[in-house]
Amino acid sequence: LSIERNVWHQQTFLNQLREITGINDTQILQQALKDSNGNLELAVAFLTAKNAKTPQQEETTYYQTALPGNDRYISVGSQADTNVIDLTGDDKDDLQRAIALSLAESNRAFRETGITDEEQAISRVLEASIAENKACLKRTPTEVWRDSRNPYDRKRQDKVPVGLKNVGNTCWFSAVIQSLFNLLEFRRLVLNYKPPSNAQDLPRNQKEHRNLPFMRELRYLFALLVGTKRKYVDPSRAVEILKDAFKSNDSQQQDVSEFTHKLLDWLEDAFQMKAEEETDEEKPKNPMVELFYGRFLAVGVLEGKKFENTEMFGQYPLQVNGFKDLHECLEAAMIEGEIESLHSENSGKSGQEHWFTELPPVLTFELSRFEFNQALGRPEKIHNKLEFPQVLYLDRYMHRNREITRIKREEIKRLKDYLTVLQQRLERYLSYGSGPKRFPLVDVLQYALEFASSKPVCTSPVDDIDASSPPSGSIPSQTLPSTTEQQGALSSELPSTSPSSVAAISSRSVIHKPFTQSRIPPDLPMHPAPRHITEEELSVLESCLHRWRTEIENDTRDLQESISRIHRTIELMYSDKSMIQVPYRLHAVLVHEGQANAGHYWAYIFDHRESRWMKYNDIAVTKSSWEELVRDSFGGYRNASAYCLMYINDKAQFLIQEEFNKETGQPLVGIETLPPDLRDFVEEDNQRFEKELEEWDAQLAQKALQEKLLASQKLRESETSVTTAQAAGDPEYLEQPSRSDFSKHLKEETIRIITKASHEHEDKSPETVLQSAIKLEYARLVKLAQEDTPPETDYRLHHVVVYFIQNQAPKKIIEKTLLEQFGDRNLSFDERCHNIMKVAQAKLEMIKPEEVNLEEYEEWHQDYRKFRETTMYLIIGLENFQRESYIDSLLFLICAYQNNKELLSKGLYRGHDEELISHYRRECLLKLNEQAAELFESGEDREVNNGLIIMNEFIVPFLPLLLVDEMEEKDILAVEDMRNRWCSYLGQEMEPHLQEKLTDFLPKLLDCSMEIKSFHEPPKLPSYSTHELCERFARIMLSLSRTPADGR
Repeated sequence: LSIERNVWHQQTFLNQLREITGINDTQILQQALKDSNGNLELAVAFLTAKNAKTPQQEETTYYQTALPGNDRYISVGSQADTNVIDLTGDDKDDLQRAIALSLAESNRAFRETGITDEEQAISRVLEASIAENKACLKRTPTEVWRDSRNPYDRKRQDKVPVGLKNVGNTCWFSAVIQSLFNLLEFRRLVLNYKPPSNAQDLPRNQKEHRNLPFMRELRYLFALLVGTKRKYVDPSRAVEILKDAFKSNDSQQQDVSEFTHKLLDWLEDAFQMKAEEETDEEKPKNPMVELFYGRFLAVGVLEGKKFENTEMFGQYPLQVNGFKDLHECLEAAMIEGEIESLHSENSGKSGQEHWFTELPPVLTFELSRFEFNQALGRPEKIHNKLEFPQVLYLDRYMHRNREITRIKREEIKRLKDYLTVLQQRLERYLSYGSGPKRFPLVDVLQYALEFASSKPVCTSPVDDIDASSPPSGSIPSQTLPSTTEQQGALSSELPSTSPSSVAAISSRSVIHKPFTQSRIPPDLPMHPAPRHITEEELSVLESCLHRWRTEIENDTRDLQESISRIHRTIELMYSDKSMIQVPYRLHAVLVHEGQANAGHYWAYIFDHRESRWMKYNDIAVTKSSWEELVRDSFGGYRNASAYCLMYINDKAQFLIQEEFNKETGQPLVGIETLPPDLRDFVEEDNQRFEKELEEWDAQLAQKALQEKLLASQKLRESETSVTTAQAAGDPEYLEQPSRSDFSKHLKEETIRIITKASHEHEDKSPETVLQSAIKLEYARLVKLAQEDTPPETDYRLHHVVVYFIQNQAPKKIIEKTLLEQFGDRNLSFDERCHNIMKVAQAKLEMIKPEEVNLEEYEEWHQDYRKFRETTMYLIIGLENFQRESYIDSLLFLICAYQNNKELLSKGLYRGHDEELISHYRRECLLKLNEQAAELFESGEDREVNNGLIIMNEFIVPFLPLLLVDEMEEKDILAVEDMRNRWCSYLGQEMEPHLQEKLTDFLPKLLDCSMEIKSFHEPPKLPSYSTHELCERFARIMLSLSRTPADGR
């Protein structure tokens, strides 16, 4: 079994060599593999020595699969031309010494620790992840990267899958683990895994020391994913186990495919230990091998000799570049072209085919989207579009169908050759001509017909232009190249002209007058037309052109139909019943967004129970669709594309079949599916989370009680005393614009209403006047609430009752608020209103608690205070935006948007225009991103650092606010634009220290989850009276209305 496992280790080795050196020739790579005895550094040294000349090779090379009995090596996929990069240059000796030292250190480390170089490479991913996670834990409370303090934000919604927290560059871990977890058979194997009974007595070698703790943590992680009450869980302990398995000081991020390979290897080792304990068979069955590994037969010719060899495979690598769909990739991987022999004296050809003999229930394709750019000296990502189906039929690649498939491949080849001929023929019709400019032949004939049918002109344009010129003018010199040519041209255009006339014209002095000579007479047609054509000539010409055009149209249509038929025939070549017996259904798509050395990973996984696609993006698990999957996974559209496809056998229902209760026959759900030990573990964790919820509720209740007592105390103080500041007419404070606040404007309006009410009634008693005044004021405020106003006028800011009316507040709330207005103690200083105030205060004291709910009353006034706060945030944010102070503007606009969103959740008129705030919040982020990018491009250390500070402190923390609402397409596109701007630097030449800073920063930008983080304390607001607030709001909104539409 260990030999079988080595099969794909060797292929991984070849892929690493190919990526490091840029050499694609399998012959050279395999020879280096053999000569280095599987040592990666030594192989690189061989390939780069002597300007990367190929070392002397022995006779048994090229495809190791050609040699009978050798099942260690395989080669999958077609190879391109050899391109070698010289990594040695002038410092060859230094490089060789460095490699020698590295090899010595590596060999010494292996002898001492038993850790291979491959394992050390894998550990780099984990070291980077854990290091960043620890850095996150050290962040201060004012920074954004922490869980929400409110546990209800972390509470799992009913029937929603659980997410995985990104603990630092581990979005790849989430994507892979979630894809495997959602395979119910794999989940059952992990959850029901029991370590060998003699685990404590076994020799604690490196594998056992690593595998058993890892399996324990993986079981715990899977159990939480099944039954937790949390929205997401923290995988840090599982990642810690992975990290502790290796020791490496290098924290570079490696290829995710390496992690996937190694993860399956560890699982295989763990289950192998259990399998060997439970059976006495010579070769015990390993469930991981049964689930993920298949076999194929390599058949071909090596230097004229036929061979057949069976190989084992797990994840199947496919090249993306040059192919348009998955079947094309598979065809290229299964059919190796003819390759020259390594020995120049042997002119024979070699080649092979691969045929699946046994397919695994879970078939995983690795899409190779990275290639080494020799000019830049680094890997680059291939963004080409590659389509793949939801159901993949693999019959054509099965060994039992190889004869039928070969016949069909020959037929397809013949059809494609014929298709090429037809397309070339069609191209001659669609691009006709012998010069550089070509046009469709049908159009050429149509243009000729239109020209022939145009109205003839009786006079020559040359005559007309000449006649319109002054007598002293002449034909320009460039139109008279020689006397002979002039006479020939004029005699052909003017048949009736005598020789003496021609001579007279020719003898004119050549004086060029561009303005007079280029003036076209009014009666000259603007389009060309034949000067002389008879009716008979026109009739014959029209008949010919019509007939030819019809013939060409018919020929073109026939060619297009033939091409379409051939395409359809090729598409249906494998659609007969015998070739659709091995269906594999797409289970998961792992997506990478970014460039070769930085990016973000997430997964689309099919929910077989609900028959829908789900998107697993770290902690965010959301419903998705095939259309969204296609947009993100096919590639060619933006920086996102699939790098791994996981298909499952559509007939192997055990992979996705749920467990049922044997007694009731009902499916088991949640913690019912867990073994007893894991059930206890999950229940304990859920109890801890429930306790956290209870403590949070208790804190909120205590806080609410304190606020209620404080509010009651302030109410009593406001009713029993009038401060000196109020008497002096100090401006009201924005923080407390409640009924106790009484601006000069409102006081004057109240006195005016009372005066008007007293004049309308003969009965001047205070109670009668008060009732009349309240009715007049209410009618005025209703009119304001119903008035259609321009954006710069918002009467809700003028009076709290307008806000209440528009939001349909209870009548009792409005009545009490109006009584508060007329009972304000500021009115006691006016003799006309003193008695009215007393009556209003008496009525307020008579209101019973059951008549007006005090908590509801306070809540309405609190909402109005928040509305005014939001208005102030918005005003200051927009004013700063217009002054191009984008950092200050962003902080205020963020607060305005968050407050406004909370208000609008209670009613349509509780807040301001959400689209307006969203627009300027988005524009502010884009402007800041542009500023930061320009600072980075400057290359100056100070400027670069300032740019990265802007990104880290303002852009990155606030990006999730734009992503949380996926319905807002403009916000999503803005985030993509910002990320793409920084990703574009990866393909540019820059100083090493800038490259290092960019590499450190990009994962933070690309690895943003959609979790809403807590951020800086809201900025403090100044105090403004209602009058000042309304004036500033009107001024800023009026200035926005003058902004061009494209600016908003």
